[in-house]
Amino acid sequence: MNNTTCYTLAELAGILGGELHGDPALQIHSLATLQSASEQQLSFFANSRYLQQLRHTRATAVLLTPAHLADCPSAAIVLPDPYLAFARVSQLFDWRAPAAPGVHASAVIADGVVVPADAQIGAHVVVEEGVVLASGVVLGHGCVIGAGCVIGQGTRLEANVTLYPNVRLGAEVLINSGAILGSDGFGFARTAEGWEKICQLGGVVVGDNVEIGAGTTIDRGALDDTRIEAGVKLDNQIQIAHNVVIGRDSAIAGCTAVAGSTKIGARCTIAGMAGITGHLEIADDTHVTAMSLVSKSIPRAGVYSSGTGLEPHQQWKRNVVRFRQLDELARRVRKLERVVELYSTEGQKHDGC
Repeated sequence: MNNTTCYTLAELAGILGGELHGDPALQIHSLATLQSASEQQLSFFANSRYLQQLRHTRATAVLLTPAHLADCPSAAIVLPDPYLAFARVSQLFDWRAPAAPGVHASAVIADGVVVPADAQIGAHVVVEEGVVLASGVVLGHGCVIGAGCVIGQGTRLEANVTLYPNVRLGAEVLINSGAILGSDGFGFARTAEGWEKICQLGGVVVGDNVEIGAGTTIDRGALDDTRIEAGVKLDNQIQIAHNVVIGRDSAIAGCTAVAGSTKIGARCTIAGMAGITGHLEIADDTHVTAMSLVSKSIPRAGVYSSGTGLEPHQQWKRNVVRFRQLDELARRVRKLERVVELYSTEGQKHDGC
């Protein structure tokens, strides 16, 4: 939260294109939830389950739709999509300080690398030979940028991000702390004695306006590049294996693993802790729910699930026992079906007499 930021409701309504109901001079210094908000704070209402919180909120103002204006006890900015408006207004209160151009004295910059005048290079950053930095780049403390990397305009790397050699980032990319791009893909050939390493000779290419979460790893390709297309959003602690392609504007939640050479289409969403095996193709606009295992290609858009939901422990134990008995139960059902069929045939014979 940036505590020095202040907007009037009139200013916010103008920025968001909303209809203001209330005193235009009221000031907003920060954002908060409906339940925790107080004076000089702005909140939003986008889910009917929080209706009681809306009715009792102490926020100075709330972003909401016309349908719930009467439920709001405070000032309001009325818009068709309050959640989208909240996303946009949150950018006005971002805690990240604007870039402060300059190179820290402890940074190590290889000879021949041109640092733009408006770039910010933090403490203990290492930039190897052949790196290309565009204007407005921010490299947080402790980042390591391998040889031959290209970093696009306005891209920001938070502290301790590592780019192995020959990683290419587009414009306005945000990479959070601890992410690693371009590490070796998991490639080995079996031998009689053990394993022979397959050198990973490709790179990683990241499109414009991509966000990569803390601790996420994206492996370099074996021959071709691993590609993250424009607009993709990756959560924390995701594993993207070599030669994976993630299509434009897709989003993947935390702790998901995508095995090698899988191609995920555009505008897909993959929920948390999903596992996607290798060499698959997933259609555009596919949505995979949490903890699902994707073990075959998905040729048609839709919502797909395979995770097992939570249930009381005793019930879960009974269901596990039944699951292990499925083969025996199936055999018993087949026997019963044959008996029913036999009796049905005998009955038809008697009916014909």
